[in-house]
Amino acid sequence: MTRYTRRAALVLASASLLSACASTIPPLPAKVSDRPEDLTRDQIVATVNAVRRANGAGNWRYNPQLEAAARSQARLMASKDTLSHDLGVTLRQRVSEAGYVLAVGENVAKGYKTLPTAIEGWLASQGHRNTLLSNRFTEFGLAFARTNSGKLYWALIAGGPYEAWVQA
Repeated sequence: MTRYTRRAALVLASASLLSACASTIPPLPAKVSDRPEDLTRDQIVATVNAVRRANGAGNWRYNPQLEAAARSQARLMASKDTLSHDLGVTLRQRVSEAGYVLAVGENVAKGYKTLPTAIEGWLASQGHRNTLLSNRFTEFGLAFARTNSGKLYWALIAGGPYEAWVQA
């Protein structure tokens, strides 16, 4: 019978716990290019949903209204070269202007050159991870924009019914 020291047992237990909490990025769907401009809507949906499934969450539907609101935010961040959720226009104002009236959450990022690396960044941030993997949301829209110098800004807006947020 194999005997472990107490230290070895603690190290093994810690490693097991940490691996269960680690960000999970599965092998992502094949894409034409690493350039965000070349991504199709199907590739975006497949990428986001592959990450969600790998982390135990269900699939989201794509919503063009949420994409429009995300595009508005990505362009605003790129035009000001500033990462922020609120640059004078709130998330609620942006989604309402796009015609979306349900509950929403937003992830923003800057500097990531590909969608998978932006997703990795969101998974490494607890608040962004919670939004990306939330089962309270049922749909999403995603957009990016570049500054004049080429720096990328990303925005993902997730949405779903308010009822999912009501505590029973």
